[in-house]
Order: sequence, then structure tokens, then C-alpha cells
Amino acid sequence: MDLTLKIWRQAGPEAKGEMKTYPISGVEDDMSFLEMLDFLNEELIEKGVEPVVFDHDCREGICGMCSLFINGEAHGPGRKVTTCQLHMREFSSGDTIYIEPFRAKAFPVIKDLMVDRTSFDRIQRAGGYISVNTSGNTIDANAIPVPKHDADRAFDAATCIGCGACVATCKNSSAMLFVSAKVSQFSLLPQGQPEARDRVLSMVNQMDLEGFGNCTNTGACEVECPKGISLENIARMNKDYLFASLSSNK
Repeated sequence: MDLTLKIWRQAGPEAKGEMKTYPISGVEDDMSFLEMLDFLNEELIEKGVEPVVFDHDCREGICGMCSLFINGEAHGPGRKVTTCQLHMREFSSGDTIYIEPFRAKAFPVIKDLMVDRTSFDRIQRAGGYISVNTSGNTIDANAIPVPKHDADRAFDAATCIGCGACVATCKNSSAMLFVSAKVSQFSLLPQGQPEARDRVLSMVNQMDLEGFGNCTNTGACEVECPKGISLENIARMNKDYLFASLSSNK
């Protein structure tokens, strides 16, 4: 397969970036998208050209690191797959593929296709946890009865891998889908109830401080999310935030 790659190259956060063209031949249908970029980088290194910097880790669709904007879509043309799970059989010989980093004020470019998503970590640190004192007295996982429907919804929310596709896809660069998933995975369970009010207030406040936009219910985030996180989580978080705001003003 012969392809033309147009890749965003940027030397650093403050440097001016540009799209550069790289023709590539010998791409196999069974290659993953990241393996194709590895193949390109091997050719660039042999030619003495600086390889393209891109983020990756597990290459199994679990870690959320491989966040690329491919032909105008987060993670490319596939649905419910990350970039590392996207295979070159989705493309045809002769295609031109545009590859860019996720673009958002809160995701500054580090270099080329790699962006800084530590803003997500700071949101998590603001309230994405429960406080427990185990002190050696380990509690059985099934010691607290949880309705199966609630457990299933909490698990669905917890499958969010924090890749940032929702932010990159949203016209407002909103992180509401990510934050609502992290809030919901606790608010649906009894273990998350004691800190529920403080959690939603703290995480939403940190989201605003990081410079993310607000949600206007376009729904593009749910479509592009590789884990299929539902918009219902945003509705749940908005309800929790309203109740928490009213109770905190008393």
C-alpha cells in the first residue's frame, strides 16, 4: 500500500508548527496505525531526518495515550477503537492521510503529535477518589450490596481511559464527558456517597480552571469516544452539581 502522509510537525510548545508531507510505501493492511508510524520513523531515521514524535504506551486500547486526530476525526475513522486499535485496512492505496495532535487550550503541544494532558490528572486529583481507612482490615468486595443496574452503570463510566477524544472532538473543547464519567463511577455506588457533594464541586471547578469549554449537548463526544461513554453521565453530573451547589449555599 502506498500512502501520502501529511503530519503536523512542531519543535516545541512555543514553536510554530506546520504540516509536512511524507510519502510512504510498503504499508501492510494488517499493520496498526502506530506500526505504520513506526515504519515511517524507521525510514526517516535511515535518511537522517528527525522521527515524528507521537505518544503511545500499551497499544491495546487501555491506556489512552495514543491520541491522534486522523483525517479530522479523533482516533480516525473507526468507531469505539483507539488509534492503536485502528488498522491500515481502513485505508486504501493512494490515500492521503492527515495526522494532527489533539487540539485544545488545555492540551498544549509538547512536540509534533504529542500533547500534554496532565490537566486530566489535576482534575482527578481534585476529587476523583474515595477516602478509606483500611488499616489492615480488608473488606470483602461484596460486603456492601449494590443493585446490579447501578453497578453496571458505574462500571460503564469507569471504562473511560482519559484519552481526551471527547475534548478534541468538541467544538467547545469541553471535558464534560470525561469529568462526568469520573464523577459517575463513584456517585452511583454507596462507597462514593460520603464525598459526593465535595467531589462534583471540586472536579467541575478544576475543569473550569484548566480552561476547558462548557457542554452544549452536541453529542460528538459520545460518537467519537472509543469506550462509548454515554451522555447520560453528563446529565447525572449536572444534577449532582446543582444539588451540591444549592446545599453548599445554605
